[in-house]
Amino acid sequence: MGSRPFVTALAVICAATLLFLSCSKRRGPSATEAPEKSWVLVWADEFEGAEINTDNWVYDLGSLWNGWGNNELQYYTSRTVNAYIEDGSLVIQALEEDTYPGFDYTSARMKTQGKVFFKYGKVEARIKLPYGQGIWPAFWSMGVSGNWPACGEIDIMEMIGGGSNRDNRYHGTVHWDDSGHKMSGSHGTIPWPAKLADNYHIYGIEWDQSEIRWYFDGEQYFSAAITSAVQSELHQEFFLLLNVAVGGDWPGSPDATTVFPQRMHVDWVRWYQWK
Repeated sequence: MGSRPFVTALAVICAATLLFLSCSKRRGPSATEAPEKSWVLVWADEFEGAEINTDNWVYDLGSLWNGWGNNELQYYTSRTVNAYIEDGSLVIQALEEDTYPGFDYTSARMKTQGKVFFKYGKVEARIKLPYGQGIWPAFWSMGVSGNWPACGEIDIMEMIGGGSNRDNRYHGTVHWDDSGHKMSGSHGTIPWPAKLADNYHIYGIEWDQSEIRWYFDGEQYFSAAITSAVQSELHQEFFLLLNVAVGGDWPGSPDATTVFPQRMHVDWVRWYQWK
């Protein structure tokens, strides 16, 4: 009878100890439970320097064949009037001029080919787009091996300028070879009269062994399976491209409504992979 308070107190202490140990064990995964995957940044360009980082980027130059295969009207240069750093962003500027004989427009097309390339992951860029009839900005990627379309192409973002349902519409597409060019894609819009040129937005993909998923400001709007045997080119290392084209088969030519210069502002580009 006289020892009951001590026994009761001892029982309370033991119960509290067991509860603490039980809670502590619940804080982490069990020995057989795999830790949750997370994205790890493996490469980025924040465009914080005074000049474009040539460890990351090289330039496509000229008009190649048939306007880069699309009847585009611009001549791509490496001049600082066409590509430069301003206020912590990369600016690619399309100009109307007659600097190069036979071409009324100049612009820039930059790529990480031979510099930066990865297989799979999450790729994003924060971009403020240009606008207007005949203006064709893109953030995209190509495989390091093979001739197009057998190298594979992933268009993370394209925009075809020219008013309602164009200046407010973004596109995502994947291309591959299956005894000829094959493609799959979709698009999304922001409410008109807002334009994608009004503000920065984040354009991205998540790419793994089974599919590619496209995102706009963190919201998924399309996915494409890439498990077919004929899509092997989509399972190699890819490099990135940024450019502003003028004219071409898809957007058509500039007209009297098109304002120059047109600029694409890129705040940052980032590539993540699974930890």
